[in-house]
Amino acid sequence: MAVRPNVLSIVLAGGEGKRLMPLTADRAKPAVPFGGTYRLIDFVMSNLVNSGFRRIAVLTQYKSHSLDRHISLTWRMSTLLNQYVTTVPAQQRTGKQWFQGSADAIYQSMNLISDENPDYVVVFGADNIYRMDVEQMLDHHIASGLSATVAGIRVPRSQGKEFGIIDATGDGVISRFLEKPADPPGLPDAPDQCYASMGNYIFTTKAFVDMLNADARDNNSRHDMGGNIVPAFVAAHDAGVYDFTSNEMPGATEKDLNYWRDVGTIDAYHEAHMDLVSIDPEFNLYNRKWPIWTYQAQAPGAKFVLRGTAEDSIVSAGCIISGGDVDRSVLSPDCLIHKWSRVDESVLFTGCQIGEGAVIRRAILDKNVKVSSRVEIGVNHDHDRERGFFVSPTGVTVVPKNTVVNES
Repeated sequence: MAVRPNVLSIVLAGGEGKRLMPLTADRAKPAVPFGGTYRLIDFVMSNLVNSGFRRIAVLTQYKSHSLDRHISLTWRMSTLLNQYVTTVPAQQRTGKQWFQGSADAIYQSMNLISDENPDYVVVFGADNIYRMDVEQMLDHHIASGLSATVAGIRVPRSQGKEFGIIDATGDGVISRFLEKPADPPGLPDAPDQCYASMGNYIFTTKAFVDMLNADARDNNSRHDMGGNIVPAFVAAHDAGVYDFTSNEMPGATEKDLNYWRDVGTIDAYHEAHMDLVSIDPEFNLYNRKWPIWTYQAQAPGAKFVLRGTAEDSIVSAGCIISGGDVDRSVLSPDCLIHKWSRVDESVLFTGCQIGEGAVIRRAILDKNVKVSSRVEIGVNHDHDRERGFFVSPTGVTVVPKNTVVNES
């Protein structure tokens, strides 16, 4: 049996998530609930664990309590087999400052690398929705002989200006790394497409450590992985691209193969939920061959009474739909939907209660929101704004945590 290389995985989970406000008002972005029972971080964690990478450090910083608690309850590895998941907050190891950027976060936590002494370091973001066999990317990295590999996904060239864009030669070596270019380059085999960086990287350890040290000495650097570290490897002709569409995923359907979503805005977050709820979903949570793992609520099964209905929806444990109607929505645990109420194209976090005759349309209700009888949310956006609720550019209303919404 071949000896597997020693790999340390680092998950960057310290982002503020300003564009997801108010969902990130008191929680880190990777801790934002998703899909009823999950947190955003569960997707990258499941990908790493399913790929056999079970020595994982999660770097945290902003509003990390709920994230730390979720990881401590959920992600327990076998220490007997030298497996672990550990959260690492900013510790001011190199001076009296917090993390100055994603690269600085790793630099300040360099003891993780020196203690583990891995052959390769996997550095992934914590807040995208996708499935990926990371071992296939590692094999590609090793075969390339390059020191850095960036995961890239094909996107329409018309959307390229929204991403960091990878311009690669025919043999996969990155020749340019362009930050949100106005005129992104097309691919040789698909001129109407381009490579967008997924924010997932694999590095050969020594070259990575040397680059982190050099970046730390550069006072003009933003100390950012995508903004500084990757471009430095590109300048040295030592970075390659891994095409995400080449990743072979067990149990994938034709429709959800190569699915990847950046849920960094309220509209993208809502749209990703709508991808879950159809009969043939854009992203299939029910793939038993590559499961997404999480801590499941200890609650009884969902209950439907008084002819309560849910169509094209996900209804989590502990929910009671008592005479209300739910359509194309995602309900987290312990939600209560009273009679004659209607919930359409909405996302309800844990513990929400919808009163009799209320209407919830294209809305996101944070934890423990209570909506009184006959209240409408998402129907009149001007009225929603007058109540102090956020309304997204496409008309998704967000109600903050613990809000009681009375008729007015």
